[in-house]
Amino acid sequence: MNNLPTISGFKDSVIYVAGLGLYKTSLSINQGKISSLNSAPADAMSLPEDLIVVPGFINRHAHGANHSDAMYPSYKDLHNIALTLASEGITTFLATTMTQTPDNIDQALKNIREYIKKHPDAGALVYGVHLEGPFISKKHKGAQPEHAIVPADVDSFKHYQTTSGNNIKQVTLAYEENGEALVKYLVSQGIVASLGHSDATAKDLQAAADVGLTSLTHTFNAMRPLHHREVGALGAALLDERIYLEVIADLIHVSKEALQVLYRLKGPKKVTLVTDSIEASHMPDGIYQLGGQEVIVKGNEARLSSGALAGSTLLMNDAIRNFKEVNNLSLTEAIDLATINPARCLGIDSIKGEIALGKDADFTVIDQDLQVYMTVRNGKMIYKKS
Repeated sequence: MNNLPTISGFKDSVIYVAGLGLYKTSLSINQGKISSLNSAPADAMSLPEDLIVVPGFINRHAHGANHSDAMYPSYKDLHNIALTLASEGITTFLATTMTQTPDNIDQALKNIREYIKKHPDAGALVYGVHLEGPFISKKHKGAQPEHAIVPADVDSFKHYQTTSGNNIKQVTLAYEENGEALVKYLVSQGIVASLGHSDATAKDLQAAADVGLTSLTHTFNAMRPLHHREVGALGAALLDERIYLEVIADLIHVSKEALQVLYRLKGPKKVTLVTDSIEASHMPDGIYQLGGQEVIVKGNEARLSSGALAGSTLLMNDAIRNFKEVNNLSLTEAIDLATINPARCLGIDSIKGEIALGKDADFTVIDQDLQVYMTVRNGKMIYKKS
């Protein structure tokens, strides 16, 4: 597990350097950090001309991949997810839980806590937990099991946070379901409060943002739709510069036109691409599980028997490509949506999210079509295309 190839740097390579864009330079790595942006040691890696070094991708909403789910309380499953996500260029992610019974959530959180303690070098970094539910709206439950949905409660959250070893970094909740006190508490603890699976109105969103909520979970999905007499939390968040937006750019959860509306209104700084991937990601069509429910995967769509969308099988590099093409973005503009933007949202932009001196040596090596060739975390190669 700890015998991964160590990269000392990149020599004469096209690199996306923060503030400078894409240009040919060299880069040195020392003790897992970027130590130089104009020189490389003799044993640094030389890359083929068509490859580009960009910051490692950050995914703040991933339930699973490759037949494993973050709700399965086993080290093996979580490690399988971390290894698999690295093949998409992801270097950092939040292991995302589901609405479930308190016992089931506790088991998942204990497993994630123990995994983080062991701090394996291989695979993407499990930076922490995204607690999606149980504090959500039954009206917009989506694929979350209704029987386990409860109103927001600070004491319940404190229990979950203790169980997780203080590793919960983001919470999706319905603000209108008794959420004000919980949002205030999350903000006091430096945890991202994200509105999702919610029937919140525009006024609710504004009130939530006023007490520190900064994010919308899978924008457009599982929320009150935008109506011309009540734009809802969706409309308000599109207009509110304080709010980061998660979006699943698979062209199934959200249409091409909706992605265009989102980017035109929100601009380049507050959009964060997520996959909301489930255990069926990286797997063939078939029947899988999500939160104890059967999910049918056909083509690129994952649905419950009711027809409700149930997470995705989207890969992060595909999400970036889709969003880039739909909005006619440059490569670096699209890369920012999966790197520096989520890093800023999570408050880790001082160490992650861009290629700059002193920051973590987390890189994804891609071609112009966003095919992933190699993934590096803390200067160690965690994936290489075979």
